[in-house]
Amino acid sequence: MITNYKDLDVWNKSITLVEKVYVITKIFPEEEKFALTNQVRRSVISIPSNIAEGWGRKSTKDYIRFLHIALGSLYELETQLIISEKINYIKDEDLQMIVLIIKDL
Repeated sequence: MITNYKDLDVWNKSITLVEKVYVITKIFPEEEKFALTNQVRRSVISIPSNIAEGWGRKSTKDYIRFLHIALGSLYELETQLIISEKINYIKDEDLQMIVLIIKDL
């Protein structure tokens, strides 16, 4: 039974995604600390945060709007990680692992 956002599979899987992305971005160059690293982390944090915020609005219309925002952040994250792989900040295997988690959301 779903009684709050923490019971949602999508929220729990997005928390796992946050954990994985934080591990991967630890290897980003120091000069990216306030650029790509920060942006990737903000994108991934936005996903479960918007799911939770939408749930808390207690309105189906607002909840759907926040789910769309979370989805936008998910696409933003995927794009940033593709860029990270292209510029050799992450390995293709790491990117593919994240893509599998994204597809499972």
